[in-house]
Amino acid sequence: MEFILRDWKEDDLESLVKYGNNYEVARFMADVFPHPYTMDAGKVFIAMANSQSPRHIRAIEIRGEAAGGIGIHPQQDIYKKNAELGYWLAEPFWGKGIITKAIKHMLHYGFLNFDVDRIYARPFGNNTRSQKALEKAGFVLEARLNKTIFKNGEYLDELIYSVRRVSISA
Repeated sequence: MEFILRDWKEDDLESLVKYGNNYEVARFMADVFPHPYTMDAGKVFIAMANSQSPRHIRAIEIRGEAAGGIGIHPQQDIYKKNAELGYWLAEPFWGKGIITKAIKHMLHYGFLNFDVDRIYARPFGNNTRSQKALEKAGFVLEARLNKTIFKNGEYLDELIYSVRRVSISA
């Protein structure tokens, strides 16, 4: 299935709320991604995503709608050579290889636009789909932190996957 990565637009608000307001998406996200997902939350998010230069967070457009998001978040201080990757995709598009391809695009974008040598992601231990997508994109499991996440009233493992600049072929 075809998709494009692009900047977020104010016109994306309706589709962002439509696809983001899904418990199956939110349950694998940090609490900063609210559930229910409201119009107000969407407005704040789009404004924040568009305030960065270069853009860190991209919309995943499918069939003319923003159906997910993916971002590279450069770190600070002694972690400045690292960036965290975060992403989500609307449930109707799961299992189609879209997120793996989007991750690969963002790896190239991240290493091209930011002075980092390592990009990492921290999926929840119970999010096997995300783990598989990362592995297919070339990420390697570095660590499993036992019961470090508290989400929806339960403790979950946090996994740390990463890829190094030297691991990416041009």
